[in-house]
Amino acid sequence: MMKIQPNIKVYSSLAALLLLAGCSSEPKEFAYKNLPDEVKSIKADGGIYKVGTPYKVLGQSYTPREDYSYSETGIASWYGDDFHNKRTANGETYNMRAITAAHRTLPLPSIVKVTNLENGKSIIARVNDRGPYVKNRIIDVSQKGAELLGYKNKGTARVKVEIMEKESRALKEAMLSKDNSSKTYASAISYGAVAATEPTAAPVQNIKYEITAKAPAAYANAAAIPAKGPYFVQVGAFSDYEKAKQMAASMQRFGKVSIYEAYLSKDGVYRVRLGAYQSRDEALQILDRVLDYGHADVTIVQG
Repeated sequence: MMKIQPNIKVYSSLAALLLLAGCSSEPKEFAYKNLPDEVKSIKADGGIYKVGTPYKVLGQSYTPREDYSYSETGIASWYGDDFHNKRTANGETYNMRAITAAHRTLPLPSIVKVTNLENGKSIIARVNDRGPYVKNRIIDVSQKGAELLGYKNKGTARVKVEIMEKESRALKEAMLSKDNSSKTYASAISYGAVAATEPTAAPVQNIKYEITAKAPAAYANAAAIPAKGPYFVQVGAFSDYEKAKQMAASMQRFGKVSIYEAYLSKDGVYRVRLGAYQSRDEALQILDRVLDYGHADVTIVQG
């Protein structure tokens, strides 16, 4: 995955530490003997310290900055094998089993505590990537992070994200020093689950998606859709039915896909849609994953 550049939609992935931990198993947390060892491993994997210049994705501008008082509550999502072994925004390699995260503006790398407000579970994660770019998302964690936070199957959760100032400043100092050390902090940073707190919101039921391998079906006269009804994620509209079929085939990885023919003029327009979903939140989750895959012209429709 390429690094973020201004005015280019790139969703790079999160960085891996499993190999650096020295075993092939899946530890519950990632710890190092000391901070210099950790930073040495990050640099050996191609990672650098960066804040970055302002950039724009999907028409929205973002300004990365060092903000050691950062604390925000919002929706978290996650991403996994689509970005496995690809590069993050600061040059590291993503491993979906590592405990890392993507944020739109925080320094890379920095350390954050992410708390799932629906079940009280928290993790410590290292931010080394940019994203997510759906408006109501504030952070993306790795697949392992989502598992530890308890929302992997559901896809999203309401969370609180807090930067850990001491650890983040020390990590910056070590990343920029020649000997990989920090004068103020030499301990290892442990990544993984921390003691759970009482949830501030009732748990939400898991959402399961129907995955179909069938060819898309064509429906006539779908223009006359009701004002209210289930939600769909529209991923394209084509005057050429063959192009619509190609898009539908590429979208099958995200679930049930259909082609609707709308007679807006003497010629038909073929709209490719994912769904249906019973809530807007379900549709937003799918829209987020479609955006992550590199498709920018997507929208949510009712019908």
